[in-house]
Parts: sequence; C-alpha cells; structure tokens
Amino acid sequence: MIRYSYVLVVAFLCVCLAGCGSLLPVAKSRIESPWRTFDQAKATLDKVVPYQSTRDGLHTLSLDPFQNRNIEILTYLDLVELFMPNSSFHKEDLVEGVRNCLDVQEKCYGYRIAVSNMESRRFGSVFLDLFNFKRKSHRTGWKFKALLILQDDLVVYKISGGKPKIDEYVYKKNP
Repeated sequence: MIRYSYVLVVAFLCVCLAGCGSLLPVAKSRIESPWRTFDQAKATLDKVVPYQSTRDGLHTLSLDPFQNRNIEILTYLDLVELFMPNSSFHKEDLVEGVRNCLDVQEKCYGYRIAVSNMESRRFGSVFLDLFNFKRKSHRTGWKFKALLILQDDLVVYKISGGKPKIDEYVYKKNP
C-alpha cells in the first residue's frame, strides 16, 4: 500500500513538473486588418500609384479609414509636423508631391497605416519567472506601416516600411 502511494506521488510530481512550461504566459497581439502577412500588406500598397490612384481606388483596396480600423487620417497640420518637425527642415527640401500638397493646405491630407501581428512566449523556469528573478521570452511576428498623402482625393505620395520578420529573444535577470 505504501509502495503504491509512493508511485502515485512520484507520478503526480512528474506530471506536474512536465507541465510547468505551460504555466508560463503567452501573449498574442494582432491588430485587425485585411492582411494576414507583411507580404499581403505590401502587395496591396504596391498597387497604389502616385498621381494615378484616387481615394475611391483606395477604398477598393481596403485602404479606407472608414473601412479599415488601422488607418489614421492626418490633417494638413499633422503632415507639416511630420515632415517639418523643427526649423532645420525646409519645405524646399521635401519631395515635390508633398511640397505641392502642403501648399494647398486644407485640400491636403494623409492616411497613416499601421498593422502588426506579434506573439510572445515565455520559457524557462516557472519559479524564477514567477518571482521575477529571470525571465526569458521569444517574440515573433511582423509589423507594417505606410503613409499615403492625398491632394484633392488624388494620391501624390506613398511610402511604406516595417519589419517583415521579427524573431527576438528577450532575457531579463534581476539580482
């Protein structure tokens, strides 16, 4: 009888210790968008052609701020602040499309697009992680951002960037 209880205790401890890794938190952050990957977002933006694409055309590409929650509408003043953050930046130094757009002021506006899909998994010792002695995590995903400048409902400038593949290990140790 004692032998069976000893075997049950050992089996219980083995099951508990084997499952300890699942006790660590997993965080997923996904911004809702019509794109599931960085390449899909980039491919959509590649269809936008300055001085040819219109606001209605952006709507068909899901690049409409009233249709896509991750598009911020920028006013003329937002664009001035973005392109000329201090007095060392001059309007003459800007790209022609942006410069001409800023000259017409209220007829100039922009769309800022920011989408991402991130996952963070912690691993290592549950005890050390729980008491904040040592935390290890692995972050994966992608981030995409773009800026479209429109003048009178015509795209005059576009730029995009981001991180197509994020694969980071984070290690934090407290004394």
